[in-house]
Parts: sequence; structure tokens; C-alpha cells
Amino acid sequence: MSELITRRKLITTGLATAAGLAGVAAAATIADRYGFIPPDHRGIFGAGETLTYAAQRILMSRHSMAREFSRSEISKVVPVNGKHPQTDEYQRLLAGGFADWKLTIDGLVARPASFSLADLKRLPAYTQITHQACEEGWSFIAEWKGVRLSDVLNAVGIAPQAKWVFYISIDKDWWDSIDVPDAMHPQTFLAFGMNGQEIPLDHGAPIRLRVPRQLGYKSVKFVNHITVTDTMKGIGDGLGSGSPSAGYSWYAGI
Repeated sequence: MSELITRRKLITTGLATAAGLAGVAAAATIADRYGFIPPDHRGIFGAGETLTYAAQRILMSRHSMAREFSRSEISKVVPVNGKHPQTDEYQRLLAGGFADWKLTIDGLVARPASFSLADLKRLPAYTQITHQACEEGWSFIAEWKGVRLSDVLNAVGIAPQAKWVFYISIDKDWWDSIDVPDAMHPQTFLAFGMNGQEIPLDHGAPIRLRVPRQLGYKSVKFVNHITVTDTMKGIGDGLGSGSPSAGYSWYAGI
């Protein structure tokens, strides 16, 4: 039996035993030993959030893939939640065809950089036909085109001690984060195309971060800033996302 399988069995058995015999709080202690503590682990539901995150991280440690669909399964109706920003900055960029738009990447990287939309489109492009599930109950299947976030992070040289990747909307109204394993997953995209066309304004133009292994609110629209860190402190309320304060979990794996 490989070391990975043995370690996985040890941790999952320990988590299950702790959850069943001594409660989920004891399971959190085991998760902490292996670095599987989510940023919203505090409070009455914190131990449950930890158990969910730790279990999924262990079970999906070999880059399990979200299901991909055929073109015949693309949804005829594609719902959207919210309109594109009406700020002066966004309207100016829109008027110029986003030629002046930049994606800034900083934090724990060797070469902080800013990428134009044209820069991103010069990188190897990929497509995926994946399901987006909204926590409000609606969903759709669409074809997304973009560049892998891992390719961009590799280009700037992500530091070995990095744990979290924050991404922020251009209007600053929404921000979120994922851990480095999800950021480096091959299905995590900086998407600039949707269903064979440029991504529509209300769906996130010019760039939307797509995280198909998590619920839709993790796929933040209008992203223009990414920060790589080893801590949640000093960013927002320290919970890794605007989601917990709105009643949702930081980790939204499906």
C-alpha cells in the first residue's frame, strides 16, 4: 500500500472515529494536525465546517475532476445573478473594449505582475463544459474558455509557503479565496469566453474565476486582483471570503 493511501486511511479513520465517539470538536483537533482547518472554523458550526473541509481535502487529494458534459447538454437558458458594475472605472474600461484592463497578481510570488486581457489570451487556452450550481437553487451548464489559474500562478512563481489565493472583484464589493490545491487544479480557470463567445458582461466580463468543484458563489465575477498569502489575517474579516458573513460557508465543495 502506498504512503499516500496509508496516510489518507489513517486520517479519515481518525476523523470518522473522532466525529462518532467524541464529537466533531475532537475531529477538528485531528484536522488541525494535518493543516485542514478552514478560515471559518470558529463559532457553533465551526467544527462541522472543519470536518467537511478536511474530509473533502483528503478524499480529493489526487485532483479529482468535476464532471464535464457534452455540447448537447449545454443549457438553453443561462440564469445570471446580478448586473455588471456601474462604477466609472468599469464603464471606462468597457468603453475601451477592456484594452486597458489589468489583472494584478501580488503577495507571495517571485515576480509580481499585471496581465492585460491580451496577455492572458496569449497563454494556452482551454475549454470545459461544466455545471454551475447556485446556492439559491438554480443551475446551468455552459462551455467556458479561458486560461488555467495554475499557468498564471506558475508564471509569477508562487512561493512554497503559500496557502491561500485571494481574488477580488473590480468593484471591491465581492472577494473570495481558495486554497492552493484548488487554485492549482486544472479545472480552475480565469474564464474570458462562454458558449463560444466573449463572456457576457453580466456573467463577469472581462474575466471570471471559475471554480467548478465548488458552488457558484466561489466563481467571482469581474476579477482584477489576485493576492497569494500564507494567512487570512488582514484581509477583510479574516474569514477568507465575504461568504461567511452572508451566511454561507467559506468552503463550498460539491
